[in-house]
Amino acid sequence: MDSRDFLQKIKALHKISSPEIIFERADEVYIRVSREEFGRMCIALHEQLHSPVMSYFASDEWRDRQVFTVRCAFLSPENRKWFFVVVEIPSHDPVFPSIAKEIYSASLFEREIKEMYGLEPSGNPDVRRLRLHDEVWPEGYYPLRKDFTGPAAGAITGKQFQFVKVEGEGIFEVPVGPVHAGIIGPGHFRFSAAGEPVINLEIRLGFTHRGAEKMFEGKSIREALKLSECLAGDAAFAYSAAFCRAIEKIADIPESDDAKIMRAIFIELERMYNHVADIGGMAIDVGFSFPANLAAIIKENMLALNMKLAGHRYLKHINTLGGVTKILSADDKTLLLSSLRSIKRDFSELEKILQSSVSFMDRVDTTGILRKMTAEDFGVLGVAGRASGIPLDLRSVFPEAYNSVNFQPAREDKGDALARLKIRLFEFKESMRMIEEFAGKLEMTRINCPSDFALKAGFGLGYAESWRGPVLFWVKLDAKGIIERCKVVDSSFHNWQGLSFAVLGNIIPDFPLCNKSFNLSYAGNDL
Repeated sequence: MDSRDFLQKIKALHKISSPEIIFERADEVYIRVSREEFGRMCIALHEQLHSPVMSYFASDEWRDRQVFTVRCAFLSPENRKWFFVVVEIPSHDPVFPSIAKEIYSASLFEREIKEMYGLEPSGNPDVRRLRLHDEVWPEGYYPLRKDFTGPAAGAITGKQFQFVKVEGEGIFEVPVGPVHAGIIGPGHFRFSAAGEPVINLEIRLGFTHRGAEKMFEGKSIREALKLSECLAGDAAFAYSAAFCRAIEKIADIPESDDAKIMRAIFIELERMYNHVADIGGMAIDVGFSFPANLAAIIKENMLALNMKLAGHRYLKHINTLGGVTKILSADDKTLLLSSLRSIKRDFSELEKILQSSVSFMDRVDTTGILRKMTAEDFGVLGVAGRASGIPLDLRSVFPEAYNSVNFQPAREDKGDALARLKIRLFEFKESMRMIEEFAGKLEMTRINCPSDFALKAGFGLGYAESWRGPVLFWVKLDAKGIIERCKVVDSSFHNWQGLSFAVLGNIIPDFPLCNKSFNLSYAGNDL
């Protein structure tokens, strides 16, 4: 359906008078509405598109026009378009209508807008901070405003975060973290339990907040590209690919077919080494060390392959505007295909060991169930979403190179740890198959990226289906090609809430398994 016809349908069905399309490109539509009708327009898109809030953010345009602009994004897989609802909030009255009660996937975004800009989401019952922890961050400081000046170093407010209190006879609390054993990131998990079963889990994050979106401001494209690779190291390629695609849209930089194929190959290699690491992690969390060690060997072989093919174990410094810095030579293809044959044999053995262990299968079966309705309410995406019956995968919505290899998205319906394991097993094998086909389609033997493009003012959304789920970069450039605003969304930002519901009814000793079956990013959440 044409975007304007779709908008007319929305206006008629939901009696909204103010919306108008202010900007459109092939896969993005921006619809401006009045502040009074912002909530109704968002709810209308949510219902019509069956989409959670995919991104939702503010930008400070006070110096130019004395307003803040809020944008709320929804995805239409059927139309292969992103729909942005845009509303301007006057700086003298920084209030906008909350949609969190009607669309729960908007809740965390509104809390983020409140703490970073000081805009009040009127009607949101929970505006507690996410990253600027009350204990050390005084009130009245909003880092993403353009005129921000920080508080004095080492400020101690004396305040405490207010956790949800579960009371009743026989209920006790178990606080875990934020410092954990091993090398995982910091996060505080507060369990409320009645006997053994968990009846509430509250997760507090933000301990690795680095002010990444503020760091992008004022940077050149090349500086920002390097920064994009450092936000979440285990998804460095997907992050930089999403960033590059945003800039390529703004600057009208074409992406060659071979560049699309190369990006697909590398993003699937990134998916494979992470998926096999997670499979091994699930095994070690139930004390099954032999397959965990085999998974570690497979991961190391993949990282070594990355180094030989691309010069970096974690696939950094490959993405560039218009394509990639590396094209596979004939020798590279030979190495890639022979390595995949060896990895395929080892992975087949790993899968057989896991599936033949009655005790392992018993531990993952029915553990950590995330029901589809709950996953939809929270906007859970990626592996966790597909394991709960939500089929969304950006590789099928925006197929680019994937149409040529008959990509098959994974899906399970049970929503437990076993379902999340099955998704990873399937996607690992599907990635291997597609890489083999992609390698046979490469025709170029040298790099051919544009070098004389002209940057200009504009904005655009770049995206990639990372191994955890979608990674989104919305970027706005000024006339000199300098970044004014960069909004980054990792699927972990949606999915941590899903984990807090998946553990309910399970015993606390099963939490490590539940947690690893999601394996969400602290860094990607805490940007």
